[in-house]
Amino acid sequence: MTPLRLGIDIDGTVTSPSSLLPHINNRFGSEFKLDDITDYSLTASFPMLDPKEFAAWFKEAEPEIYRTSPAHDFAKEILNKWNRLHELYYISARGLEVRDVTFGWFREHGIPYSHIELTGSHRKIEAAKKHGVEIFFEDKHDNAVDIHEEVGIPVLLFDAPYNRLPAPPGVVRVRDWREADNWIQKEFGTEKA
Repeated sequence: MTPLRLGIDIDGTVTSPSSLLPHINNRFGSEFKLDDITDYSLTASFPMLDPKEFAAWFKEAEPEIYRTSPAHDFAKEILNKWNRLHELYYISARGLEVRDVTFGWFREHGIPYSHIELTGSHRKIEAAKKHGVEIFFEDKHDNAVDIHEEVGIPVLLFDAPYNRLPAPPGVVRVRDWREADNWIQKEFGTEKA
């Protein structure tokens, strides 16, 4: 089988979608759970948080949040399997100021990569086109829809309470990396490694 070039978001896709919650709960004295996050914008999900205060706190806490984020269910297992078959291009909205933390996290967790691009913006379409990715893996609903429609590739949307709006055909909802692997095998005929 011809190797595929896979475009992969990091936060909420390779990392657990609940990665932020312990940090938010600790800082703001709250007890939020993942099911409480019904909008990708955290200040929309938690209107009691002052947006300016939250943004300032997040900027300061961002390196520690990324450094301590747990991996998403089965991410290491499947991404190591795929690394033997495909090219893994991570395209993230993270900025360059967390480059070292990001690369350190991948090393520490033993998750392989062919390339990591930190765009500093949620708009990933240009990077997906530039790198010629053939499938994208994302957790932000509007990103998934936009990438699918503008790049013309399938997008696997990692299910979370904050992304449950309807999606067009071509945006496929999966719960975890094993479901993503099953979809890839079905659609592209990859063999189990």
